[in-house]
Amino acid sequence: MPDATLSNTSLGRLAWLWLTVLIVAVDQVSKYYFENALSLYQQIIVIPDYFSWTLAYNTGAAFSFLADGAGWQRWLFALIAVVVSAVLVVWLKRLGRDDTWLAIALALVLGGALGNLYDRVVLGHVIDFILVHWQNRWYFPAFNVADSAITVGAIMLALDMFKSKKTGETVND
Repeated sequence: MPDATLSNTSLGRLAWLWLTVLIVAVDQVSKYYFENALSLYQQIIVIPDYFSWTLAYNTGAAFSFLADGAGWQRWLFALIAVVVSAVLVVWLKRLGRDDTWLAIALALVLGGALGNLYDRVVLGHVIDFILVHWQNRWYFPAFNVADSAITVGAIMLALDMFKSKKTGETVND
């Protein structure tokens, strides 16, 4: 008798798109909240000397790369996000049922890419609000939930790649 589970259908691991939708939703709700709760560059200290909420706009990419551009970078980064998102969906669809680790990683990266894509296309900038720092001496660039999802997903992809090279197998369930 055929197994009717989603993982055995032609949809591959697309069932993990729920995680992508969750990331986009949490990202957008949190950005909406902080944009309405804070003024630009205002800081609310959460953990003194280490962690604050702030509101910043990033017209560039990671670490404000190309933020000083004349506006063309908005569409370049949007195009890159669309292409990467399409590739991730195809990759996700082609995964086997034992590729749960990889499916989660791809869903996280996809959710982050789509969350920031929305900001970039609709607002012209990405809203950042998480600020990690050490006293008043060192500040990591502000980031958001989408950036965090991309980072966690990328780390998971790297771990999967290293595990694959070492053992010849992927990191699985």
